Amino acid sequence: MFDRVKTRRGRWQQEKEVSSLSDQELNDMGMTRDQVMAFVRMPADVPDRVAAMAEIFGLTDEQIHADHGRYMDLLYTCGQCRDRGACRHLLDQGDFARPEDAEFCGNKYAFGSAA
Repeated sequence: MFDRVKTRRGRWQQEKEVSSLSDQELNDMGMTRDQVMAFVRMPADVPDRVAAMAEIFGLTDEQIHADHGRYMDLLYTCGQCRDRGACRHLLDQGDFARPEDAEFCGNKYAFGSAA
């Protein structure tokens, strides 16, 4: 229970910081306030999910991190996903998971083109 309160307080602080960013700071980051806020609110497991799903598509960690902008897009798409249950089910299959089983994945085309 305390961890949840601590996590929420941390996110609240981050949201406050994002709200206080100037337009110039956002421009320097190349992101909108809404995009930054989406990253702050993103579930903590998203980077692990992206890495695990990329592995199903035959991609290495180095490949998904090679282009920072593309990696940010992967995280953003995963963070907005409404099929987390299907994703978890596929990721739980481990070595038996196949790319063709990831039809629900919003990053499937990005993973396929990066291979």
